[in-house]
Amino acid sequence: MTRRLLFLQSSLPKQVTAIAVFFAVGAAPASAQQAAPAPVNDERDPPLQMEAEKMTGRPDREVKLERDVVIRRGITTIESDSVNYNIVDDKVDAVGNVEIDRAGDHYSGTELHLKMDTGVGTMNSPVYQLMRKNARGSAERVDFESEDSATIVSGIYTTCEGPNPDWYLKSSKLSLDNSTETGVARDAVLVFKGLPIAGTPYISFPLTDERVSGFLAPSIATSTTGGLEVMTPYYLNIAPNRDLTIYPRYISRRGLMLGGDARYIGQTYSGSTRAEWLNNDAITGEQRYALSSIHRQNLAPGLNYYSDLNFASDNEYPKDFPLTRTLANRRLLLRNVQLDYAASDWTAAIRVADYQVLQDPLATIVSPYGRLPQLLYSRFGYNDSGLSWNFASEMTRFTHSTLVAGDRLVLNPRVSYAWNRPGFFVRPSMSLHGTLYNLNNVSDPAVMTAPTRVLPTVSLDTGLIFERNATFFGRDALQTLEPRLFYSYTPYKQQDALLYPTFDSSEADFNYAQVFRENRFVGNDRIGDSNQVTAALTSRFIELNGMERVRVAVAQRFSMAEQRVILGVPTNTPAATAETRSDILLLTSGRITNELRVDANMQYSQALNEVNRVNFGTYWQPEAMKLLNFQYRRDVRNTTNSAATNFELIDISGQWPLSHRWYGVGRINYLLKDKKLGQSLLGLEYKADCWIFRFVSQQIPTAVGVANTTFFIQLEFNGLSSLGSDPMRALRNNVPGYQRLNQQQ
Repeated sequence: MTRRLLFLQSSLPKQVTAIAVFFAVGAAPASAQQAAPAPVNDERDPPLQMEAEKMTGRPDREVKLERDVVIRRGITTIESDSVNYNIVDDKVDAVGNVEIDRAGDHYSGTELHLKMDTGVGTMNSPVYQLMRKNARGSAERVDFESEDSATIVSGIYTTCEGPNPDWYLKSSKLSLDNSTETGVARDAVLVFKGLPIAGTPYISFPLTDERVSGFLAPSIATSTTGGLEVMTPYYLNIAPNRDLTIYPRYISRRGLMLGGDARYIGQTYSGSTRAEWLNNDAITGEQRYALSSIHRQNLAPGLNYYSDLNFASDNEYPKDFPLTRTLANRRLLLRNVQLDYAASDWTAAIRVADYQVLQDPLATIVSPYGRLPQLLYSRFGYNDSGLSWNFASEMTRFTHSTLVAGDRLVLNPRVSYAWNRPGFFVRPSMSLHGTLYNLNNVSDPAVMTAPTRVLPTVSLDTGLIFERNATFFGRDALQTLEPRLFYSYTPYKQQDALLYPTFDSSEADFNYAQVFRENRFVGNDRIGDSNQVTAALTSRFIELNGMERVRVAVAQRFSMAEQRVILGVPTNTPAATAETRSDILLLTSGRITNELRVDANMQYSQALNEVNRVNFGTYWQPEAMKLLNFQYRRDVRNTTNSAATNFELIDISGQWPLSHRWYGVGRINYLLKDKKLGQSLLGLEYKADCWIFRFVSQQIPTAVGVANTTFFIQLEFNGLSSLGSDPMRALRNNVPGYQRLNQQQ
C-alpha cells in the first residue's frame, strides 16, 4: 500500500512558497532528502500537513486526496474519506465521514467546506462535543465564523451522555465563542425528560468554569411574609478583579425590588457592597431599602483603612424581607470607619462607630453607645532576656440619645517577664489601669460627673510540662501532662453604676480561657477585684507528625477574698460572692480519627452539686457527601451581676445519601425546655448524571413569636444553568461542612 505525505508551508495565506512530496514506501532518495525544506514552525502562520492513501491533481492549484485523509494546520485537524484542497483559495472541501478538531472541540458530519487560513466555513449534519465543558449535541448545520467561534444552526446542546439525554437545550442558533468563553442561545427551549419546561428568546452561559457576563438563572422562592418571589440576576464580569450582579426581584405581596452586589479587589484594596431598594411597598405604602458595604485599603506602608457600613429603612425589615442579601436580617447594624497605623514598636488607630437598632416590639434592645470618635495608641518593646513592656491608651467619646454619655481616657502600662525553659515556664506581670471620665447627660445628683480610678494588678503564670511516649489508637504518639497555676491580685475599689458609667463593659463569659484572665469583666469601665489562683491540668496526645489528636483539660479558680465589684446600682442585697471556689471546668477536644472530631466542655458547681452548663458536639464525616453534626447545649446558671439563664437545646445537622442517587440534608434546632423548634431546615437532593434536583424548606425566627418559612425548589443542569430558587446559602449556613453534589465533577 502506498501512503503519501504532503507538506504545504506558506508565509501568506494564499501564497504557497514551497511544496514537497514524499513517498513513504522505502527510503527517500538522498537528493530528495537534501532538497526538502523543513517545515517552519511559525505560530502566526503554521504549516499545512496532509496525509492520504491517494493523491491526485495539480500541486500548484488543486489537490484531491482520498481514503484516510488527514489535514492538520495549527489548532485544526480534519479527517475525511475524500478531500479537495484548493491551494489558491486555501480551501478544503471534505465529503464522507468528516471529522474536525478545533482547539479541543470535536465535530463530525457528512460534508465540510472550510477556509484554512481564516477558519471560516460550514459543516452539514454535525454531531459535536465541547471537551472543556464536557458538552455535546447535534444540529442541522454548523457555521464556523473563525478559529475561535462557531454557530450551531437548528441544534441541541446538553452535558448528558448517551443518545437519549435527560435534558437538552434546543435553539435556532447557538453561538459558541472560545475567545470570550461564552455560549449564547437564541429562541431556546429547555427540554427535560421529553417535556419542554422553559423557553427564552436569549440565554447565555459560560463554556468554561471562568466567570462571564450574562443573565443568570432566574430564582423562584416563596416566603411567609412576601409570598412568591422571582429574581432574575444579571452578572457583569467587568474585569478579572471586579464584577457586578444586578438582581431585580418581584415579590408578589410587596412589589418590584431592585438590588445589586458589587465586588472588587486590587493590590492594595478590596471590598463589596450589597444594596436593595423597593420604591413603594404594596403592604406598607412606604419606601424600603437596605445596604451593606465593606471596604479595606492599604493607603501607605503600615497605614490601613477599613469601613463596615450597614443601613435599613425601618425596624420591620428583618421580618418582612427574610431573604435579604444584605446584613439587614440582623437586629443590630454596625456602622464603623477606622484608620490604623502600625510601626515596628507602636500602633495607632482612629475609629468612628455607631449602631442602628432594628427594634422588635416584643424584645426591645438597649442601643449600644456610639464611639464618636475613639482614639487608640499603643507602644511596646522587649529584649532577649524575656522582659517585655507595653503602654496602651484610649480616648473615646461615647454618645447616646437617652443614657449618660461622655468622654473616657484609659492609660494602661504593663511590664512582663517570660522565663521559658524546657519543661517549665514562669511569667510574672504587673500593670496599672488608670481611667478618667468627663460625663454629660447626668440627671441623677448621686452620679459623679468626673470620676477617676487608678488600680494596679499583679499576676503570675507558671506551669510544668511532662512528656512520655505513648500510643493513640495504635499509632505512636507523645503524651503530655501540663499542670498550671495562675495567680492574680487587684485591690477592691467601689465601681457601681452610681460612680462609674457602663459604656462598653459586661461580665465575661466564664470559660476555660477566661479563668486565666486578670479581669473578670470585658471592657474598661470595670476592673474586677481579685485575689485568686487558678489551678489547671492539661493532657495532650500529639502524633509524631506534630498533629494534636486529643486535648483534655480541667481547671478551677480559688478566691482568697470576696469579689465585690458589680455592674449595676447598689442594692440592699449584698452583691458580693462569698464562694471561695468557682465551678469546675472540664474541656475535651480533638480529632479522634480523620473522620471524627469531638468538642466538649462542662461546668460543674460543687456548691449546688450539679452540672449547670454543658456544650457537647461531634462532627463525623466518613467520606464526601456524608456528614453528621450533633450538638447539645445546656445552661442553667445564676451568675453574679447577670440574670439567671435557663437554656437547653439540641442541634442536629447533616448530609447523607438515602439511596444510589437520593441525598437527605437538614438541620433541627430544638429548644428542650420551651418544647419548640428554633431555626430548622429540611431538604432532599437527587443527583443524576447531568442534573441535580433540590427541594429545601427552611424556618427562620424573625421576631419573638414570629417565624418565616421559605421553600426552595431547584433544578440544576450541569454545564448550563439552573431553574428555581437557589438554596446554597441556606444549606451552607445551616449545615457545617455541606458539599455540593456536583462539587467533584
